[in-house]
Amino acid sequence: MMTDKVRIDTLDAQSATISNDTYLARQAEFESNVRSYPRKLPFAIAKAQGAWITDVENNRYLDCLAGAGTLALGHNHPDILQSIQNVITSGLPLHTLDLTTPLKDEFSAYLLSLLPGQGKEYCLQFCGPSGADAVEAAMKLAKKHTGRSGIISFSGGYHGMTHGALSVTGNLSPKEAIQGLMPEVQFLPYPHQYRCPLGIGGEAGVAALSYYFENLINDVESGVRKPAAVILEAVQGEGGVNPAPASWLQRIRKVTQEHGILLIIDEVQAGFSRTGKLFAFEHAGIEPDIIVMSKAVGGGLPLAVLGLKREFDAWEPGHHTGTFRGNQLAMATGLTTLKYLKEKNVADKVARQGEWLKGKLAELQKRYPVIGHVRGLGLMLGMEIVKPGEAQDAMGCYPADGQLSALLQKKCFENGLILERGGRNGCVLRLLPSLLITDDELEIFLSKFENALLAAGVKPV
Repeated sequence: MMTDKVRIDTLDAQSATISNDTYLARQAEFESNVRSYPRKLPFAIAKAQGAWITDVENNRYLDCLAGAGTLALGHNHPDILQSIQNVITSGLPLHTLDLTTPLKDEFSAYLLSLLPGQGKEYCLQFCGPSGADAVEAAMKLAKKHTGRSGIISFSGGYHGMTHGALSVTGNLSPKEAIQGLMPEVQFLPYPHQYRCPLGIGGEAGVAALSYYFENLINDVESGVRKPAAVILEAVQGEGGVNPAPASWLQRIRKVTQEHGILLIIDEVQAGFSRTGKLFAFEHAGIEPDIIVMSKAVGGGLPLAVLGLKREFDAWEPGHHTGTFRGNQLAMATGLTTLKYLKEKNVADKVARQGEWLKGKLAELQKRYPVIGHVRGLGLMLGMEIVKPGEAQDAMGCYPADGQLSALLQKKCFENGLILERGGRNGCVLRLLPSLLITDDELEIFLSKFENALLAAGVKPV
């Protein structure tokens, strides 16, 4: 009979005697080379609360990553912890495949009520617990419904790392050594507020990209067969925080409807009040055929769900399964999170804070020209780092500076601030904090970020 038990309190006591470096060395020994975040954020986390993380050496960090946007209510929110405890003490099984429980029933009804038209035209599909699996399911369903095989995606898009999801992801680096990716994926240029892919910029650039998409679909000699679906993010996250112009999204919605092409919108990172509206596509006033949801929908625990128009539900029973579709803890924390966001009007708070913070960052940009562009919506913001001493391109933009961006991320970390990078060559510093971050904490962010600029040797003008 075993008597030794691993307990959290003993781990706490142990962590006080082991350094960050020791834990990182052990992680490097235990884990594959594929690990990424510990290389950029070299610490071992001991505790976290709200928007703050404490490492094993008792250093505190303002967390503006929040699990890549997963932790909508921040770390260890008391309502989240209580919902977990309620499930654990209820006698409810933690693993249910896709069997029904009262908790799943309540979660499903509430989530549907948040979809366009209060979900009256939609149904839910519970997928494996990652956003990538939900993307795979969405593309398979579109192909099954239409009988077509092609998918249109967009440069800069990020949809996951599984085989099909990677095929529709713009980033080339993880594709380099992978042969035989999903065929018939056609990439088109995505609008960019700062670096227009057509070299036009402004409303004219958006209009040209809209026309280009419609012409491609209508042109009988485009060389591209009519696709089963178009997949996109209404705000590209990993691609550098690029919000889609409303007029461009509206044109894509119009054309896809006219041609019977399913529109899949990936709301994995941008969904659930992150952009100042419940869903990022709401800024354009459109309704997708399939909505991909993960991250915040599980309240910090693994969960992925599709919201799909009932008319496109062409599945036969069991044609897309997954063992972990019934994560009861995630449904409990997800329901708690969704109710909190809706009942506390968090989206309005996020919209207000986002506009205020963009203004403050624009003021900082005037003093530090290495900040070439500030963009985003709500608390999904990005700062593109550039080389202001070098020649501008035809659009008047300076070259991107991925090296300085990496250095700034390092100096932020040393100043007790956690930021992520994204965009081409990692040149965009990204903010994805808890949606409950306070105004005072945003002031702390600004102070820490400016200190990081100075520590990186950036001189104000």
